[in-house]
Amino acid sequence: RISFAKIKEPLEVPNLLALQTESFDWLLGNAAWKARVEAALDSGQDVPTKSGLEEIFEEISPIEDFSGSMSLTFRDHRFEPPKNSIDECKERDFTFAAPLFVTAEFTNNETGEIKS
Repeated sequence: RISFAKIKEPLEVPNLLALQTESFDWLLGNAAWKARVEAALDSGQDVPTKSGLEEIFEEISPIEDFSGSMSLTFRDHRFEPPKNSIDECKERDFTFAAPLFVTAEFTNNETGEIKS
């Protein structure tokens, strides 16, 4: 057999999912993302310290009514454990999902009363 290849050694295959998984980690702000941020900050790099969900909730909060007397602010998001395990979801054809909870503060801007 004759080989016309110019490269004798095969090329190393890059991790094609790394960008997507790192982006998803940033969106959620999970432990893997926090560890990467700490390592980058320790090495003197300038990296964002807020997760994607934190940035989104900051961007849309507060939501005010048309008169400006009431506002709604979102704070402190968290994920609860999934209701079913991965195996149960596969067996029953369920979606494997974890519920997202957010603390909402409703503020009466005229009286200063805050309800969570």
